[in-house]
Amino acid sequence: MTAVNAPGDGLLGEAVTIGVSISVPEPFGSAIQDARAGFGDPLARSIPTHVTLLPPTEVAAARLPEIEAHLTAVAARHRAFRMLLQGSGTFRPISPVVFVRVEEGAQECRELEAAVRSGPLARELAFPYHPHVTVAHALPEEALDRAHCETRAFHAAFAVPGFSLSRFGPDEVWRPCRTYPFGG
Repeated sequence: MTAVNAPGDGLLGEAVTIGVSISVPEPFGSAIQDARAGFGDPLARSIPTHVTLLPPTEVAAARLPEIEAHLTAVAARHRAFRMLLQGSGTFRPISPVVFVRVEEGAQECRELEAAVRSGPLARELAFPYHPHVTVAHALPEEALDRAHCETRAFHAAFAVPGFSLSRFGPDEVWRPCRTYPFGG
């Protein structure tokens, strides 16, 4: 993979890895990130707390303007909604992941995910889409058990005003590079 640069900076490489997500606001985002670090997840500080709408996807850098136009149109067709994160869940034994459940706003996430993952971002997924916030991934079973137990009482409610496009940097850190507010 070549250099990763911001759209419009004139330095676009051949390919970039992007993702689209709903950010979990403060103080909840830091609380989940701190918990994730406490469970021993080495990715805790390199991935902002989020609900995925498009998993990591490699695209030609030259297609970023088309992708940004697509995401702008998707955001314009949707409205802000309330999200409630509550309790824990797991994808084990299929995948070694423990997560905080999306109790309210899951349907809106599904609709957004389908709209985002269309047009220039159409792609197949390895697993059916399930909105969630990861708190532990690919850790020893004991750490996954602890994460599942300790996040059962987690509760956060907030408004979701839009979503973000993020880029995976050469330092292996995900950074939001553009937000897309709902309703245009």
